[in-house]
Amino acid sequence: MAAPRVSVQEADFDLGAEVAALREGDGGTGAVVSFVGTVRDTSHGHDVVRMELEYYPGMTEKAIEAMVDAAFERFDIRGARVIHRVGVLDARAQIVLVAVTSAHRGQAFQACEFLMDYLKTQAPFWKKEHTAEGAHWVDARVQDDEALARWGIEGRNA
Repeated sequence: MAAPRVSVQEADFDLGAEVAALREGDGGTGAVVSFVGTVRDTSHGHDVVRMELEYYPGMTEKAIEAMVDAAFERFDIRGARVIHRVGVLDARAQIVLVAVTSAHRGQAFQACEFLMDYLKTQAPFWKKEHTAEGAHWVDARVQDDEALARWGIEGRNA
């Protein structure tokens, strides 16, 4: 049975196992590009102890599935896998995985970057950073909207 394209979960993931599952049975794959995002231990000069992520179950997965569909429409890719963790994550923990397969590297690199830009600005997640000084919700960044704009998509988060 094929792995789902999208998972939102509290559990950590194994990059090697996820890439192996994505490639399994597809002899046409010539390139695999993956991105793993981690919780930074500093932010704006403050030490981050942990990050807390909330989401809308069902709606968030549906939004990410639509992003993966958009990647398939834009790029010549063979497979995609997105995992986003939620709950309480310690600094340096893995938080997100995007992996894409294609026949050639160019399409895989572009699709992976597109999915990350899209995920960063359009996926319904709420992030709270916990520092020694207290906790605060993380606002959207102008740079993330600018990254999405280069794909011809307007983000209005920041």
